[in-house]
Order: sequence, then C-alpha cells, then structure tokens
Amino acid sequence: MTQLDQRPAAASRTESADGTTTYDSGLVATKVGGSLGAVVSGVRIGADLDPQVVADFRDALLTHKVVFLRDQQHAGDVEQYDFAAQLGEVTSPHPTVKGDGRAVLPIDSERGKANSWHTDVTFVDRIPAISVLRAITLPPYGGTTVWANTVRAYQRLAPALKELVGGLRAVHSNQYDYAIERPQIGGIDVKEESYREEFRNRLFLTEHPLVRIHPETGEPSLLLGHFAQSITGLSSHDFHDLYTLLQRHVTALENTVRWSWQPGDVAIWDNRATQHYAVADYDEHARLLHRITIAGDVPVGINGDVSRVIQGDASGFSSLDAPAA
Repeated sequence: MTQLDQRPAAASRTESADGTTTYDSGLVATKVGGSLGAVVSGVRIGADLDPQVVADFRDALLTHKVVFLRDQQHAGDVEQYDFAAQLGEVTSPHPTVKGDGRAVLPIDSERGKANSWHTDVTFVDRIPAISVLRAITLPPYGGTTVWANTVRAYQRLAPALKELVGGLRAVHSNQYDYAIERPQIGGIDVKEESYREEFRNRLFLTEHPLVRIHPETGEPSLLLGHFAQSITGLSSHDFHDLYTLLQRHVTALENTVRWSWQPGDVAIWDNRATQHYAVADYDEHARLLHRITIAGDVPVGINGDVSRVIQGDASGFSSLDAPAA
C-alpha cells in the first residue's frame, strides 16, 4: 500500500488566488469549497493515462480530499475500472455484498439509501483508500452527496479534546442499525431488506484508533462515522455523548462540500480523510451510481497504535501490507 515516503511527485504547478491550481501536465483543479472539494479538468477516464497526469491527479486528490470530473459520458464500467486501477489496487465490490462479482458496487436507491454520515467500510482492518463513484441514473431533483473533511475536523478540536481522543479506540461493525438514522414508515421494501441481510450476512468487528495518521500526507484525522458502535473503555452513554460531540465537528457545514450530480459526473474521494452522506431527498425517483474502490492499509494511530481485528476475515476484499511495527 502507499506509504508517506511514496507520495508521487506532482509536476510544477501554479496556484492562483481564485482557488485554481494549474499543473504543467495540463490538469487543472478548481476549488469548490474552502474546506475540501475541487473540480478537475484535463482528465478523460480510461486506460493508459500519462503517468504524470495520474501523479498530478493524485496530488489534487490528496490536497482537496474529494475531486469531481465532469463530462465523462464516454465511460462505462470498463473505463471506470481502468482509471481506478491506475490509482491503486482495485478491491472486490465489498466485504459482504457481491456487487457485479468483480469490482463494481451498484449504489442503487431501489436497494436502500445510505443517508447517514460514514467513511466507507470502516468495519474491516484494511479501510479503503479511495472511492471512484460514477453517475448512471440520476433523479430529476435532489440526490446530492455531501463530503466532510475529517482532517480539518481534528485540526479544529480544542487542545484538551485532541489529547483525549488521541488515546481512544473505537469498535466498528457492519451490524449497523439503519433504523436509528432512518425510521421506516409503513415497513421496509423487500429489495431493501434483502440488501440489508446481504450486508450483514457475515459479522465484522474491528477496533481502530479514534485518530489515525494519513499514510501519504501524514495528517491526523478523526476515524468515526456510523459504523462506529462503541469506544473501548467507555459506557454506551459516554460513547454516544462523545460520538455526537466529535461528529458535530466533522459535519459542521463549514467543514463540508455538497455536490449536485449531473450526467457524466465522476466523484473520487480520499476515504482516509473524509466522511460522506447521500441525501435522500428525491422522493421515489431512481438513483443509481457505480462505485469502484481502491485498497487501503491498516490505520495507524497518532500514538503509533494500529487497528486490530476482533472478528471477520477481509482477505477476500483486498490484500494487505501490514503496517510497520
């Protein structure tokens, strides 16, 4: 997996006061939010991109945490896969959900709506590094996605809170109770219930440091989201109180960027430095996107402690390079 001293070298770049960064390779990143987010032009996704374009794209991603590509209507699953594979090792679709059986996980409103703040797949030890999400079918209104910067959220904590959370560890599980976040009226749709059963068909429990160090940038960030079920050593009441406090910092509006999808859009985010939320405000209209995931490594805490598996084997999801002792 990518380590801090292996961060690719970006080409020479020029930064302007209006939030635009222009790379010598021709790639341009234009900020869309003060805390995170940029639209990137100069990339047509597919195979065999110029290595310098890939390096510059990765630099933009690490800088802005989530980047957006417009006008990628030419792309299907093959082009999306080929592009993602140039960013790292592509995982299977999901640790418990089959997807297309190779790499694509459909994010399909017919099977459920993930309208809750989370970082993807934190219930395994090898948390994914990067996600690549491509719009397929969009509703006529609504259906936006919001991202939050978990690095900035940690930076904005008071020193006493930083000292507290740096020594804590949280247990994450895929046995997430969706009803807590999304009460059902009139029962659960059969397709949605089937998806939930598939999602929970194997139990995963992993204990992570509450503050992890980004393996490429060296930045500390808060590792939480809705898969976090408890904090080791705290009562359930204290966990919920502290979780609510920290999530409030993560999801403060000033710490987020909201994206209104258009046909041909692709969003790529650094899963090690963000949480996201798909807004379910499009009534009963269809919404379908395809996600491909890039493998990540085992989180290392700010004090050097590493995540540990309590239950579940994620070796079928992605390979793993063990963190340095």
